[in-house]
Amino acid sequence: MIKVALVGVGNCASSLIQGKDYYHNRPNQEIGLMHKDFGGYKLQDISFVAAFDIDKRKVGNDLTKAIFAPPNCADRLDPQKPLEESGVIVQMGHVLDGVASHMTDIFKVSDAPASDVVQVLRDSGAEILINYLPVGSAAASRFYADCCLEAGVAFINAIPEFICSDDGWIAKFKKAGLPCAGDDIKSQVGATILHRSLAKLVDDRGQLIENTYQLNIGGNTDFENMIDETRLISKRKSKTQAVTSILSDRNKDIPVKIGPSDHVSHLGDNKVCYINIKGKQFGDVPFEIECKLSVQDSPNSAGVMVDAIRGVKIALDRGLSGNLEGLSSYLFKSPRVQFRDDKARQAVENFIHNPDISLKRV
Repeated sequence: MIKVALVGVGNCASSLIQGKDYYHNRPNQEIGLMHKDFGGYKLQDISFVAAFDIDKRKVGNDLTKAIFAPPNCADRLDPQKPLEESGVIVQMGHVLDGVASHMTDIFKVSDAPASDVVQVLRDSGAEILINYLPVGSAAASRFYADCCLEAGVAFINAIPEFICSDDGWIAKFKKAGLPCAGDDIKSQVGATILHRSLAKLVDDRGQLIENTYQLNIGGNTDFENMIDETRLISKRKSKTQAVTSILSDRNKDIPVKIGPSDHVSHLGDNKVCYINIKGKQFGDVPFEIECKLSVQDSPNSAGVMVDAIRGVKIALDRGLSGNLEGLSSYLFKSPRVQFRDDKARQAVENFIHNPDISLKRV
């Protein structure tokens, strides 16, 4: 089993936990999986052994109950079959900057004392911690990363705080002999990968991009949290560089606007994205691409996270440490090194099938 701990029991954690049960009950199901078998590990091999949150409706409850507590709104993947209790009780985390001032009525902070995160990780036998904190949780994210270093636990950073892409943090994880992967998880077929693919297509075909934008709206707490523009600095940077970093010099310095635009409560966990690219083609003739994507946000993320978990587990098995560049480039918006998607995917495939190849080789 791959022993995983979670910090932040929100919608993304809900879809991930439900997904493990969903595919366990459907062992022949391949739809929605990029890898049914990832280096000998199946999705069903993932085991959740610890969890941290700060909401009083989740803290102290079994993990499989907590994922359905408000304000979570992720769809039930299998409404006909309730999840069995996991035996994992959600522990009180450390608030720090994890709750924005405008979210205090949404996240109802428990008055329980904060747990000893390092001790909980050690006692649970966790091998990997996933950071699912709200966007803008800079201090809190680094606190939990430090806890991983002290507890001897690998770290997956699902949010746009630049930790696994930062040379200083990478050095810390290398010194501790631990792998890390991040930052800012991509969705399986989401706004970033679609925009990135369209922009790269235009670039590869010799056309000029004059300007582009990506506007996103959604109804979950992620979007409500990001109403505060001060918490969006790293998110906008992460999403923007994910698109612009793979373009040729011809299309590097272009007007770009990418990022969350508004919270629309009745959308729930549905995310709607609008992408526009304007440019010039052969003979300076203008063209325009406009598209709309509508997806359930949290399952779209979980489909990628299951590969991130298994990739980090393989790195642990092989004694690798520091940032896993190929895995991070394929699965995250802001890796330390941006590879083209085809090269990143090939690096991951090589890593899976050849134990002598590091995820750093492309």
